[in-house]
Amino acid sequence: MLYVWTSGFAGAQTLEWRRVGNTVVDAGLASPGGGPVQRVWYSPDGSRLHARLTGGNVFETSDFETWTASAAAAPAVSTARVPVDRTRYRGKSILGGDPTDAAVSPRDAAEIVAANASGVWRSLDGGNSWTGLNDTLPNLPGSRILAAGREVRVAVDGRSEIAWFPGIREGWQVRESARPDLWLRARVTARLGTPVSAAGAAGDWVHAGSEDGRLWSSPDQGATWRPPQQLGAGPVTAIFTAASDPRLALAAVGLRIARTVNGGLFWDDLTSNLDAGTIRGISADPATGAVYVAGDRGLFFTYADLKGASPATEWRPVAGALPRAPALDARLDDAGNQLYVLFEGYGVFAAMAPHRFREPRIVSAADRGSGPAAPGALLSILGSRVTSVRAGGLEFPVLDASDSESQVQVPFGAVGTSLSLALTDARANRRELKLSLESTAPSIFLDQDGSPMLVDAERGVLIEPGRPVSAGSRVQILAAGLGKVTPEWPTGLAAPVDNPPKVNAPVRVFVDRSPVKVTRATLAPGFIGFYLIEIELPALVNVGPAELYLEAGGQQSGRVSIPLTQ
Repeated sequence: MLYVWTSGFAGAQTLEWRRVGNTVVDAGLASPGGGPVQRVWYSPDGSRLHARLTGGNVFETSDFETWTASAAAAPAVSTARVPVDRTRYRGKSILGGDPTDAAVSPRDAAEIVAANASGVWRSLDGGNSWTGLNDTLPNLPGSRILAAGREVRVAVDGRSEIAWFPGIREGWQVRESARPDLWLRARVTARLGTPVSAAGAAGDWVHAGSEDGRLWSSPDQGATWRPPQQLGAGPVTAIFTAASDPRLALAAVGLRIARTVNGGLFWDDLTSNLDAGTIRGISADPATGAVYVAGDRGLFFTYADLKGASPATEWRPVAGALPRAPALDARLDDAGNQLYVLFEGYGVFAAMAPHRFREPRIVSAADRGSGPAAPGALLSILGSRVTSVRAGGLEFPVLDASDSESQVQVPFGAVGTSLSLALTDARANRRELKLSLESTAPSIFLDQDGSPMLVDAERGVLIEPGRPVSAGSRVQILAAGLGKVTPEWPTGLAAPVDNPPKVNAPVRVFVDRSPVKVTRATLAPGFIGFYLIEIELPALVNVGPAELYLEAGGQQSGRVSIPLTQ
């Protein structure tokens, strides 16, 4: 999609949206499942199968693999029946619930399709065996994003949730959950004596809203409440609170957005030209004033004053390569760098948050962390296509650059504890960003989905869930930020294949908090800014996921998971 914003340092920019996971749930059924389906039916000649979802959308397939939107109307209520005992094994449904509708193919009486709370299912032998048809059906159940980052969690009906973990490929995983959001609503409902439809908490402050549009705020964790305010008609569907300023809250009241910056003493209207339909979710970055709204008509954003009362600002749609479906929620990750959006049926999409074009940020290219860097480290500058970076008389090689991100390497000769980076972009605009510096700042490389770059040295394949590494094996870790090497190596040049320079700092690796043998720690042959650590796993390990982290020069990396088998 094309995102256009004019500022002193950014022109026309491109957001690169990616889908987080897929649209099916791995719940241990006959096949991956999806959300509820109301009706299924065949076309009169049996060449096409149709499915109507709970929201009323209809999709069709002719190859039983790919679903497309359809305008077909459902026929009269089906009289087809599926013997329930044929969908059960040891008393439990292999389809995730009994069928609510069924259809028999006009071409073959043994071909049966069933619909239920877990999607669409097909049998070619009269119901003796079943397979799911949910892989490409845009029917992921979900109503709200509960967490966004390396692990994404989405609320579904009732008190359950689904999660997408790094390395998972099959589908979203069902998780048991206490659902703190529902617990907070229930607690506030009991305290206020009126049904609460949305609530948010930060520090000692709690902000809540009701079905009739009233808004409350409490400064003492709900012990006492300020008198309710009412911006307009309609239910309060979402509330955003900020850990950096608990008195700040944003609330969706029907078609409108309300803001308080003084703990609910008064709420003012930020709606302006916003035409999102019913608003389902809100997220904001208080540091920049960026506000994102998810509504029935899609995703919208604005820059608002989140520190004091001021006039409402203009809203703009974020359109383009995103599903044409209601947006149910929007959420920024904890660092405010990535924006996650949940679309009805289509699942979660993520991209660099658009406000980073206006306020670029430096992060580790390995794990997206914003901590100190080290000599030789790879950095990503989010939100800017830079042409040159300088600091302390040193030139930082620009290794790659796009509209949304640039990658540079810290010179091996960098010294001190803080650097002021002078950035120049493609339009000759200049900006300065601060960078903290340590002798080592270790991190483990993660791929786009958050999976650690761990390689089984014997087989030369990535280690992932479903592809564990055996006890006693050698494991290679791709890392960054390990500092200087011997012999010295030029910045911006790929490491040699033979005899790559060795890391100067002592390197240790821990698996489940126990040190393991490190057999080498060098620059990664053929790469710029990558380091290669090789370890040897012990002869006996606990089977299952284990925690792995590394230490260089006394500094520790973030934790990642490695699946082990005996």
